[in-house]
Amino acid sequence: MIRKIATVIGTILLFATVALCLAAVIVPRYLDRIYYHGPVSSHFDGQRFFNPDGNDTLRPPAGKSRGGFITRYLLGRDARPKWPDHVAVTQGKPPARVTDGRMLVTWVGHASVLVQADGLNILTDPVWSDHAGPFGLGPKRVAEPGIAFADLPKIDLVLVSHNHYDHLDLATLKRLWERDHPLIVTSLGNDSVIAQSGAKAVARDWGGTVNVKPGVEVVVTRAHHWSSRWFTDRNRALWSGFVVRLPHGNLFFAGDTGFGDGKWPAEAAAYGPIRLALIPIGAFRFVPGQMGIGSHIGPVDAVRVFDRLHAAHAIGIHWGTFRLSWEGYDTPPRLLTATAKCDGLGDAFTTIPIGRPTEIPDTTTPPASRDLSRPALLQCLDTPAVRAMR
Repeated sequence: MIRKIATVIGTILLFATVALCLAAVIVPRYLDRIYYHGPVSSHFDGQRFFNPDGNDTLRPPAGKSRGGFITRYLLGRDARPKWPDHVAVTQGKPPARVTDGRMLVTWVGHASVLVQADGLNILTDPVWSDHAGPFGLGPKRVAEPGIAFADLPKIDLVLVSHNHYDHLDLATLKRLWERDHPLIVTSLGNDSVIAQSGAKAVARDWGGTVNVKPGVEVVVTRAHHWSSRWFTDRNRALWSGFVVRLPHGNLFFAGDTGFGDGKWPAEAAAYGPIRLALIPIGAFRFVPGQMGIGSHIGPVDAVRVFDRLHAAHAIGIHWGTFRLSWEGYDTPPRLLTATAKCDGLGDAFTTIPIGRPTEIPDTTTPPASRDLSRPALLQCLDTPAVRAMR
């Protein structure tokens, strides 16, 4: 009897071992996806995309091992500052259209922004889902969308910067497509992902353009980031920012980016004067005192990006909606205010409340910035108040 039980247990263990071995071989290939086929380029090796200015995005954001970082993060054992479970939002009801040279901006949350200008309704990286992840998993939003989907005006143009779940939300894209059939512009390979929602997107390489209507076009611009929907599909699709060339001054949307070589803002500025820049300022701190990582800029580098864009106005985004990093809930806007003051920007680069429609002045004249270097900014920020920020 004992021998029979041992035989059964041994058989089960054998099959379990075989199954695990097969899973180790099969599952990664299953989770991999080929989103794009095309020629080798300065940022595509024929299989995967890469940052031509260096792939520092491969390093764990907190140092040490990536697995250890993820474990500590998921278990809450990294002594991170406490975030609120819920943030009250007064949802806005933007107008149907904005014309006569006006520009109206409503922050929906994270990287989702409604920009209304020159008769166009433009939406960036739209996410209305409760979680930023697959199968209803992933970080849960602490602030509801700044515009109820039912109150969203008809959308003409959607910009999708890359395929991370907090930027490319298939459920939201499906709703937008079925309701409005907007022009969706993205970078190479992401059109394949977007197609899973039933929507159709136009994909371009960095430097590629898409005509929207007479006098308006979208330029896909370089960013410093990475992509993945699963695990082994890393960098199968490209990441980007965008310049929307408009009659009364351009709109720049940085998407999600690290600083990299710092030359990409000037590349975007070369397409014409920028009236408004949407620049990420959050998810930059994974250990105390950190001011930026390879794939995400914090307020210090965001101000440097703003200076190099020569933009007239900027709004800090990519914070206060999904908890993706270590810093406190309101550290990004507080640190941005301090950094902008050091650089002499006044209120040219600021943040706005979720859901509040905000008028952008009709000017493309940049502020008289001090254009400080990173060391000079850090020296200026070396104060008790900034050091106390977590």
